[in-house]
Amino acid sequence: MGERPAELADPDCLAPGESEALLAGHPWRRFVVLGDSVANGPLFPVEGYCPLRWTDRVAAELRAAAPDLRYLNLGVSGLLAREVRASQLDQALEFEPDLALVLCGGNDAFRPSYAGTAAEAVTDEIGAILQALRSAGAQPATIGIFDVSYSPAIPERHRLPLRERLALLAEHARLVASRHDCVHVDLSRHPRASDPTLYSPDGRHGNARSDAIAAAEMVRGLGARLRASRAQPATMAKPSTSAPIATFITNPPPG
Repeated sequence: MGERPAELADPDCLAPGESEALLAGHPWRRFVVLGDSVANGPLFPVEGYCPLRWTDRVAAELRAAAPDLRYLNLGVSGLLAREVRASQLDQALEFEPDLALVLCGGNDAFRPSYAGTAAEAVTDEIGAILQALRSAGAQPATIGIFDVSYSPAIPERHRLPLRERLALLAEHARLVASRHDCVHVDLSRHPRASDPTLYSPDGRHGNARSDAIAAAEMVRGLGARLRASRAQPATMAKPSTSAPIATFITNPPPG
């Protein structure tokens, strides 16, 4: 994946051999990503870090363990959650995925109206996507996005309201993930979430270091699900009829 000395020395990123150990023998062969720019948006390079978007990096790590993996990224920048469902869900289902990463809601949370009744509506849209994918036999995965209110590009007067909305989005993301037995990575609680150097100059996205960390945490989350499934093989064979239990990757508080 090119020269990336800074990433290899970064304790928040994948260590040499870590991905291979976590994903060895994984069962997934058809990986789809749905969402907005978190799924398929701009990449802001950082010297010494992998020049791949984080979702593409996850696909590359999965393919390293399973060369026959097929990968489809449907993400389109700027979409609201309802637009992701309307424009991408049918195509995702036609792909017949066995692993599906759903990444939307951030654009909704950027709107002041999200703090009201919109939050529940957004959660319902995401839940409908996850339910459809799980019913089709896919393992769903989600994230709680990094808190971009810490970006230096965000005007001071907007920081607190945006931070509050993003915290609400993260709370709803945890809840909807638990309802649909998702592999859920909570980047909003990551120790580096408040690090202003993690964010891009546009005030809406992370940079290549952020992407490297996100990819590492998702690989670790998938690895955790694999370990759990091997302890209870029936878990991945079919959805449980009992109350779902989410796989949460809860990071320690900032030190």
